Amino acid sequence: MKKYVASSVLILVISVSLIIFLATGLWQKFFYPEEDEIIKTKIVTPRETNSHSFEDHSSFPGWDNNINTKIPLEEEEIVIAVVNKESEDGRAEEQFAVYRKASDIGPVYLTYFYYDENTRSYRRMWDMPTAATRAETITLFNQDLIGDRNNCIIVTGMNAQNEHTMTIFRRTPGLPFSSAYRKIAELQIAGSIVIQETGRTLAYQQGVSRGTSHNIASYGQDPMSSNFLDQVETIYRFNPSSGQYERSSVSRIPGSQIEQRRVRELLSGVPGVFENFIRGLWYYVSPEGTIDTKQYLYFDPAGKEIIFYGDEAQQVFQWQTSTRTRYGIYIRSQNISISTLLRFIDIGLESLDSLNIRVIEDVRLKITVTTTWDGSYRRATVSPSTAAQNKPNIKEPVNAFYDSSWGRFQFLPTGEYTITLAGAVRKGHYVFYTINENELLELRPSDNTSESRMIYRMENAAGVTILSRVRLGTTGIQDLMEPPITLTKVIN
Repeated sequence: MKKYVASSVLILVISVSLIIFLATGLWQKFFYPEEDEIIKTKIVTPRETNSHSFEDHSSFPGWDNNINTKIPLEEEEIVIAVVNKESEDGRAEEQFAVYRKASDIGPVYLTYFYYDENTRSYRRMWDMPTAATRAETITLFNQDLIGDRNNCIIVTGMNAQNEHTMTIFRRTPGLPFSSAYRKIAELQIAGSIVIQETGRTLAYQQGVSRGTSHNIASYGQDPMSSNFLDQVETIYRFNPSSGQYERSSVSRIPGSQIEQRRVRELLSGVPGVFENFIRGLWYYVSPEGTIDTKQYLYFDPAGKEIIFYGDEAQQVFQWQTSTRTRYGIYIRSQNISISTLLRFIDIGLESLDSLNIRVIEDVRLKITVTTTWDGSYRRATVSPSTAAQNKPNIKEPVNAFYDSSWGRFQFLPTGEYTITLAGAVRKGHYVFYTINENELLELRPSDNTSESRMIYRMENAAGVTILSRVRLGTTGIQDLMEPPITLTKVIN
């Protein structure tokens, strides 16, 4: 009887253990010990000794500490960007990573990770060089350029000669993955390179038919003209026979006839010259030539900020680096609220009061952007009387205490403030000023988790000060309709 009970207990224990073994997936690790493990790679930004950056690179932040590669790279290989795409059979993700070698100042490389069903792990299939060398200018994304839903891998950036580059890879159906991808275009020019997207039919959107191939256009200086702003447009079209993008047409685009000495001064490459030239407010100009006051860009090189205003929303980006180009500068910027949201801004000189701007979004982020920033922008000018009327009147700092729903405010004569609530202390800087007879208070928190600036309209009523959150825009002061904050002065 005892043997029967012991046997029953043993069988029960073995059965439960087997169920746990199968249910938790431990059997996969037992039979496939080489199963892939995702490695989190620390991203380090390479320094450029010959960079024409407007800022000191010593304060330049890392790229993105959250980038994951399917398998670790070699010790001397530094990851710059990563993009994932669905595999051909839809069973697993493919991954492409752009990297550079720490001991090499040459080109950046693209590597490809493929999921092997036989070993149930990722394998590194190949490495290919690109035309770009400047790590801080690199963007990596995939797009259906040909119209057959076979997404191309596109690497853009700049090289050591400050030329714009674009390298495109495409998978050839039917070939083994070790050799399936090949370059179908590699361009570099002292100007700009753009993908000319064309509209595609509803049948393409529904997966019924192919779409029209996108062309690629490059814009460079016209060597036959004495006007520095005259350009040559070269169009490249995809040739199905050769499987390559080939030059199909060349046309000349006349630039503005402006004083050439001033142009050479602005485009001389002297640090800070072009940055100071674009300082201020620029309005978007539509292709029809009308000015859109609801969309503008504000460049503040001294404050290291770029403000995008469109669709009644304001976005503030930190101006990180600017690299000289033949027609202007190429700026790398980072959103102050979403650190992984980057924008690369290619700015070219059209005239002494207009710019041509192209904005490249960081496409790794799943964010829908409705505003198109590409196009011409004209400098905003105001009359002397209007400028005097709108000029902020800065007031002197104060030394006072206030009670509020946020806690106890202390305004220091040094321009700093503290907010104390339940033992927690928040700090920052403040400034009082007036615009068009509106009393305003601007707070700039010191912690990295808060917004970079908050502006409030101040109104005095019944011995208290009421703060209402506002936003400053081209149409004036706009109320954000947030709950007001009441400040009650503490008398010592």
